[in-house]
Amino acid sequence: MNIQEIFYEDYEVGHQRETFGRTITETDFVVHAGHTGDFFPHHMDAEWCATQDFGQRIAHGTMVFAIGIGMTASVINPVAFSYGYDRLRFIRPVHINDTIRTRLTIDRKLEDPKRAGMGQVFEKVEVINQKDEVVLFCEHIYLVQMKAAA
Repeated sequence: MNIQEIFYEDYEVGHQRETFGRTITETDFVVHAGHTGDFFPHHMDAEWCATQDFGQRIAHGTMVFAIGIGMTASVINPVAFSYGYDRLRFIRPVHINDTIRTRLTIDRKLEDPKRAGMGQVFEKVEVINQKDEVVLFCEHIYLVQMKAAA
C-alpha cells in the first residue's frame, strides 16, 4: 500500500485504471453468508439451484460489491474520503470459479456545494468477469481537498 496525496485538481476526467483479477470460491460464499446472515438458497443450496433456470449458485451481490471495491484499495490518499456509492446495480450473476476484476473511470468532477475547499470526484466502477462482461456497476463519490485549501 502506498500513501499519495492526490488533490481534486489532479484527477483527470477519463482516466482509467483496472485491478488484477480474483477468482470467487465456495469459501467466499460461506464466509460472506456467515458475516451477513444471508443463507438464501440462491447462494447456498447447490441442489435447489440446479432445479432453477440459473442452474447453479449465485454470488451474493453484496459480496461481489465488497470484493470488487476491496480490490481497488491500492493507494491511501490522506486528502480524499469516500462519500459513498450511488446507482449500484447487479447486472449479471457471478458464480463459483468466476474471476472478477474492477475497472474504474473518472467520470466527472464538481466543487462541493457544502464544503469550501473540497470537490467531489465521481468514479464509474465496473466489476467485470472473465468474459469481459460487466457484472456490477456503481458510482463512487469521493470528497477531495483542493490544492488552494491545503
